[in-house]
Amino acid sequence: MDPATIRDSRLTSVPRRVVAIIPARYASTRLPGKPLADIGGQPMIEHVYRHAREASSVDQVLVATDDKRIADAVADFGGVACMTRDDHASGTDRLAEVATQLNCELVVNLQADEPLVSGAMIDATVTACGTHPDTMMSTLRCPLEGRQAWQDPHIVKVAVDCDDRALFFSRAPIGLDRVTGTPTPTRVDKHIGLYVYRRAFLITLSRLKPTPLECAERLEQLRVLEHGHRIQTTRTEQDPIGVDTPEDLDRVRQLLAAGATV
Repeated sequence: MDPATIRDSRLTSVPRRVVAIIPARYASTRLPGKPLADIGGQPMIEHVYRHAREASSVDQVLVATDDKRIADAVADFGGVACMTRDDHASGTDRLAEVATQLNCELVVNLQADEPLVSGAMIDATVTACGTHPDTMMSTLRCPLEGRQAWQDPHIVKVAVDCDDRALFFSRAPIGLDRVTGTPTPTRVDKHIGLYVYRRAFLITLSRLKPTPLECAERLEQLRVLEHGHRIQTTRTEQDPIGVDTPEDLDRVRQLLAAGATV
């Protein structure tokens, strides 16, 4: 089976309300070829894809990649891969290239290194964006466990307002009591890299210039806040482990081998 191209008629011929896109690149500083890492006999990208298919709110799942090795792996397990340009600066830009060819209302951005994000988590995030017409973007968060997590630069923290809208994202500790240095967990959580956008907003976002805080933190979602837009968040008690390091990959393998569910 050949990978689909960006002009494949399967992307444009049928109107759909929600399309999930998994941006996947081969290059990674700590884990080259990360989307193809073996987890229980399947590449990580297959676990992500199948969880997206389990979401009742999602009408179609696609993988957006510029690497033929990833596209071939997706085709091997029966998925649809869209080949994109290789000069994108971010996953959001890669997502937007595919979204311009879609006929849908909402686009789910599901990271290729989040093999434990469940269909239920995707459904909750879709609901948060799709329920209110004035919500352009939504994301997911879960409780931070332990002081070490607050200090870990690999864990992105999000502070939210009283309506669960994001105030700020950071890799640094935020929300610590000024005097005691203790965390204030009621309004600061761990951010989970799952997003839902209104299609038109995603395309607009990709055309906005990168912003100072976005560049400093290396967090694309800060571009949204710096340009004055809001991000609605939904809280889940489950903590899907994103694979950023070899240690994360080993932990996910152990969890799935032990029969962990998400």
